[in-house]
Amino acid sequence: MAAPAGHLRPGRYLAFFALIVVALYALVFFTGSGKPTPKLGIDLQGGTRVTLSARNPDGGDPPRESLEQARSIIERRVNGIGVSGTEVVLDGSNVVITVPGEQGDQAKTLGKTAKLGFRKVVTSQPVTPVQQPSAPPASGTPSSAPPASPGASAPPSSPANGGGGAAGAPQQQGDSDEQTKKEIEEARSLRQNPDLLSTDQAKQAAAAEKAFAALNCDPKVSDPLVGNDLTDKPLVACGDKNTMKYLLEPEFLPGTEISDASSGYDTQNSQWVVNLNFKGEGSRIWGDFTSKNVQKQAAFVLDTQVVSAPTIQSAILGGQTQITGRFSQTEAKDLADVLKYGSLPLSFESSDATTVSATLGLASLQAGLIAGGLGLLIVFIYCLFYYRLLGVLTILSLALSFSLVYAVLVLLGRWIGYTLDLAGVAGLIIAIGITADSFVIYFERLKDEIREGRTFRSAVPRGWSRAQRTILASDAVSFLAAAILYWLAVGEVKGFAFTLGMSTVLDLVVVYLVTHPLVSMVSRSKSKFLSNPKNLGLGAVQQVGSERKAARPAAGRPNVKEA
Repeated sequence: MAAPAGHLRPGRYLAFFALIVVALYALVFFTGSGKPTPKLGIDLQGGTRVTLSARNPDGGDPPRESLEQARSIIERRVNGIGVSGTEVVLDGSNVVITVPGEQGDQAKTLGKTAKLGFRKVVTSQPVTPVQQPSAPPASGTPSSAPPASPGASAPPSSPANGGGGAAGAPQQQGDSDEQTKKEIEEARSLRQNPDLLSTDQAKQAAAAEKAFAALNCDPKVSDPLVGNDLTDKPLVACGDKNTMKYLLEPEFLPGTEISDASSGYDTQNSQWVVNLNFKGEGSRIWGDFTSKNVQKQAAFVLDTQVVSAPTIQSAILGGQTQITGRFSQTEAKDLADVLKYGSLPLSFESSDATTVSATLGLASLQAGLIAGGLGLLIVFIYCLFYYRLLGVLTILSLALSFSLVYAVLVLLGRWIGYTLDLAGVAGLIIAIGITADSFVIYFERLKDEIREGRTFRSAVPRGWSRAQRTILASDAVSFLAAAILYWLAVGEVKGFAFTLGMSTVLDLVVVYLVTHPLVSMVSRSKSKFLSNPKNLGLGAVQQVGSERKAARPAAGRPNVKEA
């Protein structure tokens, strides 16, 4: 039961609400570096959508558990790198990453396999570059261009073949596509050599040496199974910008034993490095290996490419290690990020990366706002016509409710990266009806009390006592439905459920701290205008109440017949 009208102090409730609004907008305007506007989703401001296609080593369909694990890891990478408003969902055997705004370039690197392993180097040697013949000179004109130098480095490129490429004969112009296809097929056959996959270590060694001799790190030949190298088998791989090739032993330490990774600048050697910290067991294995292999090389293999192969100068105890590899600042940070947030259980390739325009979304938003504005205008007209002065209180309460919602959306965008999309806007529009419904319940309860013959002032506390139970039950059902929808839904439906649930909670704040105190203040006013029932839309029900009140004593007198 609510306190009687005489015990309610509306000014305190309104002052508390004003304090909440001032505090929220102080946070909006005086904290953070962003604009005082909500962050918009990809459908409202445009952005990038990247589709990653999963690949299994055996060519079959990837298991659902692995896909879900990969999605979760990519989502952690998103949160760690700081790409706000990104959505990561599964679509069949694809992972779809949606990034609003101008952060699309970061999304394209989120699907890196980042399968790191540590292997002992058996042997290494520089790659003999493949000479490209010069174009034939024009008729009658001798060529002045010198042939390619045998010592020139191969141009840097994407990760080269980690499983052994075909030996590279000089490539003639005109048949480059056919030659590239042939090299890819030869690389695949070397990678899947039965001797290399056998359990006989002698056969493995012979097959690995054959693949090592054939490897030329041609940047045109991509590794068909990048990220899916067999950890218990020897490996031939390229490194140092495709200028070196390595024959490596099976993996002795997986990258999953890394506990933390960060990038930094080594001032002593003037280069960017990646700092690694190992977990307990990984630290023990790494310390044991470095103790037994001083003055030998250990290769850090990332997605079948050697990113660094340092010579061990002394035993490394404590688990702290540096990866060096002639990194730029961006390359060092990207490598540290993908190592820090986990290796993917599957290999992915970017099958689609498209830029999404906000034009369609803005047109839909405009149409939705027009529809919402018309609906709100109809609500205002109905309230003014039916409730008159109480309708003005309804309009004021809705305006204050919107001010709360707007501030909360801005702060949520800064604090947790929440972005407002079309579905969220739909949730806000529907919430207008929920808020207006609370006012209708309250005002109709007041009318019920006045019909019983009570005055407006005495009807307010009794009507509120009954109305608040109905309002609480109604909003609880709406919030529960929104919470369940948010828990079960994916994608944009979550935005709809979130704004609907948030608006429902803020509806209770406005009804308790604004609407009821204002109605109570009006009921106590000594103004003739405010105390006139006709100006409050209560004239008709008060007349009914007066007639009922007058009829009760007459109905209660005994019917005495005169003698």
